Amino acid sequence: MSTVKLVSDEEASGLVAEVFADIRATRKTDFINNFWRALAVDGPLLKATWEEVKGVMATPGELDPLTQEMIYIAVSVANACSYCVHSHTASARAKGMTDAQYAELMKIVSLAAKTNHLVTAMQVPVDPVFDLVASKD
Repeated sequence: MSTVKLVSDEEASGLVAEVFADIRATRKTDFINNFWRALAVDGPLLKATWEEVKGVMATPGELDPLTQEMIYIAVSVANACSYCVHSHTASARAKGMTDAQYAELMKIVSLAAKTNHLVTAMQVPVDPVFDLVASKD
């Protein structure tokens, strides 16, 4: 259950309406998801968050869009964000992620979580060769 009222299209005005229009134009869809509708209770936060998301996820970079989405899924799993897991899995599938790729991603997420917990529990010191600053000296 949301802790804020989701802003409908009819309630959106000014800055919120402008951001909603930009989301629609950038994503080439009429759909505004509940994340953006929740953030719309604070127009400046909505705009700042959208600009950051658009700058990373909707702007061509060194990583292809599917890889970006798969990383987003992995981080969302690690942060236990059910909403983000669902929305970015849908986005990754729309960008061509196969069932086999998803299964491999889940294996990697599972393995990373396990080994991260083991290293943290045992407080394993970082090898000097992995410390890029120390290895340059």
